[in-house]
Amino acid sequence: MKLLLKISSVILLSIFTSQIFAAIELKTEAEVEITIIDDKGKKKVKRIPATRVLPGTEVIYTITATNTGKQAAAKINIKDPIPKDMVYLDGSASGKNTSITFSVNGGKTYAKEKELFVKDSKGNSVRASAKDYTNIRWSFQFDLKPEQKASVWFKAKVK
Repeated sequence: MKLLLKISSVILLSIFTSQIFAAIELKTEAEVEITIIDDKGKKKVKRIPATRVLPGTEVIYTITATNTGKQAAAKINIKDPIPKDMVYLDGSASGKNTSITFSVNGGKTYAKEKELFVKDSKGNSVRASAKDYTNIRWSFQFDLKPEQKASVWFKAKVK
């Protein structure tokens, strides 16, 4: 059984726009979905913290950005590495009103999926697949107002 460290970190970022100061707090949660049966026999899917997971388990990572400053924050980019012992699940990255790009080189550069290439075993350049992704970037297409929250997420599977 692999131990997946509970990811619940808070990172403070500062965004400076001329004389305006905005503070963005990020919180990351790692969860798994379980199916429970309620008192009436009805099945429900519930998310619980991912503390211990087995290979093949899907984990949902949710990152919530909160503007704790007094001014709106513009041009927010959330960059998140895909955990080392995980494989990104194709098509699972999401975030309302965000532009999503990926990296295959540890976050040095980002591009849309169709624009990412890696070298195969013979040294040929081939289109990257989800298993090649190392990082995800969400670029907000809106300003985050004071006290406003916005979440982005993705799924990955334990190797």
